[in-house]
Amino acid sequence: MLPSVAGTASPRYNGPEEDHIMSDMRLIVAGAGGRMGRALTRAIAESKGAVLAGALEAPGSELLGKDAGVLAGLPANGIKVSADLWAMSKEADGILDFTVPAATIANVAIAAERGIVHVVGTTGLSSSDNAVIKSVTNRAVVVQSGNMSLGVNLLAAVVKRVAKALDETFDIEIVETHHRMKIDAPSGTALMLGQAAAAGRGISLDDHAARGRDGITGARRPGDIGFASLRGGTAAGDHSVSFLGPFERLTLSHQAEDRILFAHGALKAALWAHGKKPGHYSMADVLGLADI
Repeated sequence: MLPSVAGTASPRYNGPEEDHIMSDMRLIVAGAGGRMGRALTRAIAESKGAVLAGALEAPGSELLGKDAGVLAGLPANGIKVSADLWAMSKEADGILDFTVPAATIANVAIAAERGIVHVVGTTGLSSSDNAVIKSVTNRAVVVQSGNMSLGVNLLAAVVKRVAKALDETFDIEIVETHHRMKIDAPSGTALMLGQAAAAGRGISLDDHAARGRDGITGARRPGDIGFASLRGGTAAGDHSVSFLGPFERLTLSHQAEDRILFAHGALKAALWAHGKKPGHYSMADVLGLADI
């Protein structure tokens, strides 16, 4: 018990469990009504060290006012879906953002102004979008990755090493498969793997990416990194990187079985970033792979 002071009521103290609750990171889930948003809400409920502080949806969404727990298939948690990020971020420590580029860019300024951690898993961002995100990192903490999976980020580190070891006689091809509802291609993960391969080769992916081959394309250009995107069914995300050389092929791959794995990766990133100095971080930083 805490000592009481004469003439005042002694505050109630419930022991170490209360200390743990008070130290939990308070997180907002952006796009709370979407597939990833619901998975993020479940991940927070299943994990220690974090609590749900807000559920964000777009203005005009039919889900506004709904209970975030119920939307995620959980018991009601009293957190109502809202479109007002400024209000809900007042009592938050971070935001998990797997939405669409326009929404993420709108969230960036508010998260930076509030000084909360911004975990960005949104894909389909343009070069100008990424420039906006990076522009706030002199005063805000941003963790951004095309894929929050721990396994995929380890795969990217291996791809970089292999690309560095094998010269241009080995062609690089990246194939990704996602569910029929995915709206961008190549996937953010495929591009992340392409960036890893390009970094290993010491080249620019923008100058060497080969996408959407169709018709009479001519012979493959030496040094290109090829991409192919498959869409259908309910696939959570399969990615493979093949190195095709003279008389042999090496293929590295990763299969996602449930999008909850991305949610747990994002939560790990948020907890890692809590208290870090302003900067632009990746999952490679979270996993200690930045120097690989």
